[in-house]
This record gives sequence, structure tokens and C-alpha cells, in this order.
Amino acid sequence: MEFKTVLTSCPYCGCGCGLLLEVLDGKLVGTLPSKTSPVNHGKLCVKGWTVHEFVTSPNRLTKPMVRKGDTLQESSWDDALNLAATRLKEIKEKYGSDSIGVLTSAKCTNEENYVLQKFARAAIGTNNIDHCARL
Repeated sequence: MEFKTVLTSCPYCGCGCGLLLEVLDGKLVGTLPSKTSPVNHGKLCVKGWTVHEFVTSPNRLTKPMVRKGDTLQESSWDDALNLAATRLKEIKEKYGSDSIGVLTSAKCTNEENYVLQKFARAAIGTNNIDHCARL
């Protein structure tokens, strides 16, 4: 039996709490707070304590899904991204850039949120960008 812990950051919000993922025989089995983290000082919220559960969920999407008719079908990353880019371009051309909005997340890093706002403003041409922390 092999047990180890992996130091990481909680993905649920922008606080960046430190946590330890418990790994038993290569499988994620639990979460512990990092006592040395300057952010959370060994404490976690309920989401942090259960962070390991979504990783091992059988309902978790692991591949891109594309709607074909009334069903979702697995797709390659290239096909899914090409479809998204094509549809965004079509919508922008037909309805204008302000018909598109971008919602970002506290789960993203500051750098990722910056890239998303640059994408919205420079690539799409809209100021319609918002963040879940305002809700």
C-alpha cells in the first residue's frame, strides 16, 4: 500500500487556499488543509474539504462534447474548438460583437481572467464581460 499527499491550491474560488490531496495506491481519496499555507492557516471551507470528490466523479466530463441534433457526442478538441470559433464568428457577423458576452470565474487565476477580458475586448470586440464575484 502506497500513501502520499500532494500539495496544491483549492480550485473553488480565488482565495487560493493550500490543501493536501491524499493519494492511496495512485487514487485520490481525500483532502486535508495545509497548515503551512499563509492563506488558510490549516482551515478549509466545506467545498475545500470535499474538493477530491469532483475529480473522481463518474459524471465528470473528460472529453469535449458537441451537440448533434438532440444528443451530445464526444468530439476531438480540435473539432470542438473549431466549432466554437466558427459559431462565435457567425454570431458576431450576423448580430454584432455586442451580442456576445463573456462570463469569467473566481476559479480562474488573475492571469486567466486577464486573458479572457483581452479576448472579449480585442478578439470579439465587446465590453460585455463580467465575473461571478460581482453576483
